[in-house]
This record gives sequence, structure tokens and C-alpha cells, in this order.
Amino acid sequence: RRTFITNTALAAATVGLNLGSGGVFASSSSATRISREQYDYWFVFDGLGVLYDINDPTGGIQDNWRMTERLRKDVLASGLSCYRQTTGAPFPAYPGDDAFEQAVTILSQHQKLIDANSDVLTLVRTFKDIEQAQKDNKVAVTLGFQNSHVIGDNLGHIDTFKHLGVLTMQLTYNGQNQIGGGTNTNPRLPLTEFGHKVVEKMNEANVLIDLSHSGERTCLEALAASKEPVTISHSGCRALADFPRNKTDKELRLLAEKGGLFGVYFMPFLASDSKANSDHLVAHIEHAINVCGEDHVSIGTDGGYTGIDDMKKVQQSTDKMTQHRLDNGAAAAGEKIGNLNFMPDIVGPDQFYKLANKLAERGHSSTRIEKILGLNAYKFMKEVWK
Repeated sequence: RRTFITNTALAAATVGLNLGSGGVFASSSSATRISREQYDYWFVFDGLGVLYDINDPTGGIQDNWRMTERLRKDVLASGLSCYRQTTGAPFPAYPGDDAFEQAVTILSQHQKLIDANSDVLTLVRTFKDIEQAQKDNKVAVTLGFQNSHVIGDNLGHIDTFKHLGVLTMQLTYNGQNQIGGGTNTNPRLPLTEFGHKVVEKMNEANVLIDLSHSGERTCLEALAASKEPVTISHSGCRALADFPRNKTDKELRLLAEKGGLFGVYFMPFLASDSKANSDHLVAHIEHAINVCGEDHVSIGTDGGYTGIDDMKKVQQSTDKMTQHRLDNGAAAAGEKIGNLNFMPDIVGPDQFYKLANKLAERGHSSTRIEKILGLNAYKFMKEVWK
């Protein structure tokens, strides 16, 4: 499907701009259009995605864990090289629930999914697996938690989950846990004393820390505490849309200063009225470039890769899911009935290619666009999972 590792690509990765003294468009050479042939040689990364066909009641996963032909076809047509799959138990546990046991169960299910589709997918345990997936023309799948409440009060569980294939752990979801505060809580909630130990242990275990969904103070204190680069894999810019799920410029700057990576999501929170489209997406990417620098920006869709067959039907199913999230307290501020958890004008297997050309039309160079679509993430993962 593509050959990525070439001397040319690696040389291009070193070409950039100090944006502290230049504007967002001051890149080496503008590209008016990215050809499909050019795109097919790129490493394309999604910081948070899901193998799911929203048109299919089964989600596109059959009883034997094999993907349906439609889902398989759309994933491959997207040009995706690597994505992070949420696993574990992201929502707060109810009294009597065993979050650790739930996490192991769901983790096992995701590994069954990868094993059943091993002709297309490869589980990432080390960076070498990403390199091998490229050679084998497969999609590399990294597993990550969206809530580290699953470790309880046992730091040893970080090692346990790491050995089970979890390479990324998001400290909090939208609520408060034993580590710190999420986006639905008081933004002044700190990284707890135990949270500091968690950050230290994740650094030691070579587990990538994700600060998406974290409250502002928890995020800033975790960034300051970490001795290793950190990611905010799927979020937006608070300066453009004032939702708690989006990050302030202060958070973005510190992330970049610490060598981290920021992924812009394809979610309704990119627009103040929660009706986001691809123009909002591009605006958030450009703002992040101006704040972080082009070497620290990527994408994390928080969505899937299939097209939409019946928008009315999908709207109904999305409303049902949103109501469930509102009822159980999992929803973030800005989630409401009538939202779509994707952008209708940039959805489906050609979403990344469309984004590449939206950026090209805005005057961004092919070098910069390649970085944002995956080359930055490639270099980042190579560093943190060395």
C-alpha cells in the first residue's frame, strides 16, 4: 500500500519553521494540491480512533470478531497507517464494580479483534511493531486507556497493563478520580499526591501519558511533573471554542515546551454552537501550529472511518447515545441532543485526504501537512517508546 521510511521523508521531517517569529503560513513551499499518489506514501496517524461502522447495527464487527467487508474496505481506503484504540473501562465504576476486571475483559476483547483481523491489523507493543506494520502494509493498532481509575491504588497495575499491551494511559476522563480532575470538575482540582506517583511510575514504565479530558490544573501540574514527553491526543483549542474539553494556550505551550504532541479532534466542540465543520477543524489546527509550532501538532479524530449512508438514521442513533451519556454523567459540557460526533463534510474513508487538501488550499506546504497527518506522531512514538 505504501512505503514510508525513505531518506527523503526522514529529511523532510527535519524541515520546519520557528513559528515564534513567523506566521502560520510561513512554511518552506506552498502546495496547492496533494495528489493521491503523494498521500499514499505518507504515514497517516489517528491519535484516537475506532473500528466501527456507524451504519451497521453490529458496528461492523461480526461474532467471530472479523470486520465486515465494508468496514475493512473503508479502513484500508482511508490510507490509515496507525491509530490508537481506546480500551479498558473509561467510565467511573459504580459501587461494587471492579474497574480492573472490566478493563482486563475489554482489553482482551480488543486483542481478539486484532488477532481475528491479523491480515489487516498489527498490535503495537514496541515501536518496532509500527515499523513492521509499514513493511507488511498493515494498520498498526496501539491500545490506550481513557481513564486510569482502573489501576485503583496499585501502581503495580501500570506495569501489568503495559505488559498486556497498553502503551498509553489517559490520567482522567471527564470526572474526578484518584489521580486528578477531569473536564467536568472544578478546573482548580490538582494532580493528587497519588497522581504525582502515577506520573513518575508511567515515566519509569515507558507508558505514554495522555492529558485529554483532564481539568486545567491537573493538566498543567502533570505536564510539569512528567520527565518524559506527554500527549494530548484528542482535543481542541479553548481560544477558538470555550469548552472545557478544549485546551488553553497555556496548556498547549507547556505541552510543546516539554516535547509533547497535540492532536486536534474532529468533534462538535470545535465550534461554539457545537456544529463543527472542516473549516473549524482547519482553524484549530492553524491555531495549534501558531501556539505549539508545527512539529507538535497532529490529529486525533475521536471517530471512525466509514462513510454515512443515512444521515437521519445516524442522527437518531447519535441522539440515543448522547442521552445515555447525559443520563450516566459521562457527557462533557457541550454534548447535547442534536449534535453529531463528527463533521458531515469531512467524514468517511477520504477524510484524511480531504484534510490534506483543505490545508494545501490554505497555503500550507506539503512538508507541514505530512507532519500534521502523521510524521510528527511517527517521530514522537519513536522517541517515547524507544
